[in-house]
Amino acid sequence: IGYRTIQIWEETKFIINFIGECSVLLFISFRNPKKIKWLEVVKIAEHAGVNALSIIVLIGFLLGLIMSFQSAIPMQRFGAEIFVANLVSMSLFRELGPLMTAVIIAGRTASSFAAELGTMKVSEEIDAITTMGLSPLRFLVIPRLIAGIIISPMLTVFFNLAGLLGSAVVMMSFQYPFITFVNQVLSAVKNVDMLGGLFKATVFGGVISAIGCFYGLNTSTGARSVGESTTKSVVNGIISIAILDGFFSVLFYYLGL
Repeated sequence: IGYRTIQIWEETKFIINFIGECSVLLFISFRNPKKIKWLEVVKIAEHAGVNALSIIVLIGFLLGLIMSFQSAIPMQRFGAEIFVANLVSMSLFRELGPLMTAVIIAGRTASSFAAELGTMKVSEEIDAITTMGLSPLRFLVIPRLIAGIIISPMLTVFFNLAGLLGSAVVMMSFQYPFITFVNQVLSAVKNVDMLGGLFKATVFGGVISAIGCFYGLNTSTGARSVGESTTKSVVNGIISIAILDGFFSVLFYYLGL
């Protein structure tokens, strides 16, 4: 009990220091964009964002297709299949688009960040950076945080478009013209729905990247610890996304959005 208590206390202090330093460094970086290592940010964004585009589009298309098909069958009894477009578009833009994109990023990107930084920690590369008087957070974590914040809403847009395309395929199979589907989507989705979803995606991207970097830097010695850090980053990333999504749902409800 004593050992576990000390371990929890040390992890808590590390979390507080990590959040504080990252917040200060992000504020300084956005005040002075020239200090940001943009070449590193672009490389990370390409690896975490562009290379993930295919799986994002595939899952988005299949999700839109499945949701539309499963919704259209019971609604067909009442002759209300056309409102499937409203249902799917609202679900994608407000909830499922940001949420599913964040889950994919957590499984693909957060684990990559944790594995990269964890390997550097085990091989003592991070200790070498600290010995040279440099900040590991500034040179390793901040570029990953900025890349995660940038790519998450972009990937969410492609996920939503792919989901709508899958829904359109189902609606056309029920003999509804494509233009009718488009008009239904435009009448159902407002700017606040799209902007609210993109805001959530931006927050999710930053949180997921921070969690991956945190567990990577918190890796202990040994090759096994890298795998443990990777697993923790994915599990805690998905749990954090679910909690944040519930918080945003309640917040948007009381704000009337």
